Amino acid sequence: MKPNPYPALVLDPRRESLISSSGALLLRETVRASGVDRALLTPWRPPRSRHDPGKVLIDLAMAVALGGDCAADLAVVRAQPELFGSVASDPTVSRLVTGLAAEIETVLPAIRAARASARAAAWDRRRPLAGTAGNRDGGQVIVDLDSTLVTAHSDKELAEPTYKRAFGFSPMCVFVDHGEHGTGEPLVLDLRPGKASPFDKEDHITALDHALDQLPASERGQVLVRTDSGGCSKAFLHHITDLGLEYSIGFPAHETVKAAIEAIPVQAWRSAVDGDGEPRDGAQVAELTAWMPEPTRATRPGPKDWPAGMRVIVRRERPHPGAQLRLTDADGWRITCFATNTRGPGWTLPVLEVRHRQRARAEDRIRGLKDTGMRNLPFHGFARYQIWLEIVSLAAELLAWTQTLAWGEREPVRRWEPKRLRLRILTVAGRIINTGRRRLLRLPRGWPYNHLIDAAWTTLRTA
Repeated sequence: MKPNPYPALVLDPRRESLISSSGALLLRETVRASGVDRALLTPWRPPRSRHDPGKVLIDLAMAVALGGDCAADLAVVRAQPELFGSVASDPTVSRLVTGLAAEIETVLPAIRAARASARAAAWDRRRPLAGTAGNRDGGQVIVDLDSTLVTAHSDKELAEPTYKRAFGFSPMCVFVDHGEHGTGEPLVLDLRPGKASPFDKEDHITALDHALDQLPASERGQVLVRTDSGGCSKAFLHHITDLGLEYSIGFPAHETVKAAIEAIPVQAWRSAVDGDGEPRDGAQVAELTAWMPEPTRATRPGPKDWPAGMRVIVRRERPHPGAQLRLTDADGWRITCFATNTRGPGWTLPVLEVRHRQRARAEDRIRGLKDTGMRNLPFHGFARYQIWLEIVSLAAELLAWTQTLAWGEREPVRRWEPKRLRLRILTVAGRIINTGRRRLLRLPRGWPYNHLIDAAWTTLRTA
């Protein structure tokens, strides 16, 4: 019989006073540093109430940040009062969410205002955007918009068949891209019914306006808006232009694009580059603006025309083996286009194209959100789902702000997605020791990431 490779253990029915989420001490310090606990929902505290509504929402966000996906997972936080303090019971949480949902028109702006205030404080301590790829001076704020689908496994309010023949909701998500040395943070999660279109121009305009309100006031004049072709509408591009912002928007490769590609000279094509600035094998870029039909070139811009200054840039690339070409692809090339109004020294066609391609990071942010509570919408009622998405946003922001404030730009931990951050940092067990009128949290000897936790604690406490 093959011997058991693991040490022999027997579960002892006696219990120890342990902390199973010791790394969440860093999240708690981020709450203090950002001041979100002081800004959140104090006007909604009922008289004689034991639990402040803001503390309850932060506790829920803590549970979600630690991997929870429903209100019942607050039990993990409640079981560790030495770390999280007094935590509300499930009935108290249910009553609070019900009460907030009943006043959603005033509660939602209040929560978002508190998040914006906390973001400004966190960014004031350490701005997360230095070193953004394609950015010469660290000044540009890149905002990504993208819609996604959240499946509903039961009949919920406004859950509907989606455009991908699933059933659920279609929230519009807006993120700030922290660049190659960071992750990103959500600005807005606008919940929409399942049948909402990914091409809805009004939804894009509303989501962008809400996202700009989330940014610190000093950052709102240097924003680049990126979306896929779902955001390519004349109304949305005019809105961005009227705000004085830049854009990089996916442009549908219709017949006008195909005709322009056939008309441009061979010497117009330039070699594309990858994120490191090295030539990208089998990929080329060119500008189509001068060869596009007259209405697209917007020489006489009006409300029904594309905005003045719009450039259309195309990339052609040999598809990977097994990929199927689309009808708009030509001569074996995979064709993708985008529109931008960026001009100026240093912004060559290859640099603009790689900057637009990095919009794919939004897909990573969405995956991270679905690992942080957005895969499941608990409670009942559309307004309660909106409250839940604000909790998800706050949880993701606490994770992102902790990474930004606690570690330097070159530390790999700044780029870790939530799942890895939980495994290595947040869910490490510890023991609280009372000695010399102090309470000490001791981590396990030999934990391979102790040095990262120690450095983060020192930085958060002394910055």
